[in-house]
Amino acid sequence: MPALELAEPDTLEEAFALLADDEGARPMGGGTALMLMMKAQLFRPAKLVSLRQISSLSGFSLSEDRTHIRIGAMTTFSALEQSPLIARHLPVVTQTMKTLANVRVRNVASVGGNLAHGDPHLDLPPVWTALGASVRIVGAAGERVIAAEDLFLGYYETALVQGELISEILVPVRPDWHFFYAKVTTRAEHDWPALGLCVGLRAEGDRIADTSLVLSAAVDRPTRLTGAEDVLRGALLSDATLAAAADAALAEVHIESDGRGSAAYKQHLLRVHLARAVRHIMQGSAGA
Repeated sequence: MPALELAEPDTLEEAFALLADDEGARPMGGGTALMLMMKAQLFRPAKLVSLRQISSLSGFSLSEDRTHIRIGAMTTFSALEQSPLIARHLPVVTQTMKTLANVRVRNVASVGGNLAHGDPHLDLPPVWTALGASVRIVGAAGERVIAAEDLFLGYYETALVQGELISEILVPVRPDWHFFYAKVTTRAEHDWPALGLCVGLRAEGDRIADTSLVLSAAVDRPTRLTGAEDVLRGALLSDATLAAAADAALAEVHIESDGRGSAAYKQHLLRVHLARAVRHIMQGSAGA
């Protein structure tokens, strides 16, 4: 890689000034994905602006009214993985960490950088989307909050504009909901998935009262399966209901072939793992 400058501001204001001052500057979170793309010559920044020293971007906490958890953008995956707070209120995040990359990556990769990268193969974006998380975006001109599902526009494309940074995500705490992330790989379990599917359900006895379904990896962005949600919402669990939900899901997304499998193979995976995940959650909530 060519030589470049590294800046480490202590405040967001300093970071904005550094990014605005140099068109060749690029913000850096954990750097795990950025460094790989630089080695591949996909990015050639003249300056990296590390956000690691900005204390306001790190850490996480439960709100006073216990309705949501705030997670700073520079919080590492390992911090989430090891947190009793996250395990108690967002157990699907802890579950997802078990097959997310490796410990070296989790020790440095950041929550905000992972979101800003916009890669549809990543594990946490569909989980945040299914959980109903919001993303706080800050820039020199001010801040805005958008739903996680609205952050992703396409393959490596996000709603972030030049000079904006993710400062935190806000994740609702919903104790009456249960979530499960199905990661399907064709290689090692820590590899990128051929298909990722996060399923959230609120059950009332044998009935699915409400649901949130998000598909990733097989599509160009984390995608809500709203048609399948409509099929499941209010329905009793049955083979026919699950088959109809899978039909609706396949009708509303375009799945392409790639090195991890053909479109037909991934369509089969979606059908199988949607049913498995719903049954897994319903059986678990019945025993809770």
